[in-house]
Amino acid sequence: MILSLRSFAVLVLVTMLAVTGWASSVQALWKIPAEVAGNPWFIATLFDAYFGFLFFWAWVAYKERTWPVRIAWLVGILLLGNIAMALYVVIKVFRLPAGAPATRLLLRRYD
Repeated sequence: MILSLRSFAVLVLVTMLAVTGWASSVQALWKIPAEVAGNPWFIATLFDAYFGFLFFWAWVAYKERTWPVRIAWLVGILLLGNIAMALYVVIKVFRLPAGAPATRLLLRRYD
């Protein structure tokens, strides 16, 4: 199970870095056309993404023991989105023994 989680987390991280790198090479983020940025579906998608980031961060806040670390991950997640989220999971899942159950990733008591 842990090997699958490691593979998936690395795949997501590498894919997000590649797609973000490609998009950045094509067009700067601050040059999004006004007709896109003002589109209701674009706005709804941003709300959807950021509320998802906050839900993920709730788990991070549960897992982490100190507020400075919690706040640092919150800033990272809000600025980098799924890149930061994948990095967090990669770090956590590579700290686990290969035969560990998924509960060791999900629950605080195993850190």
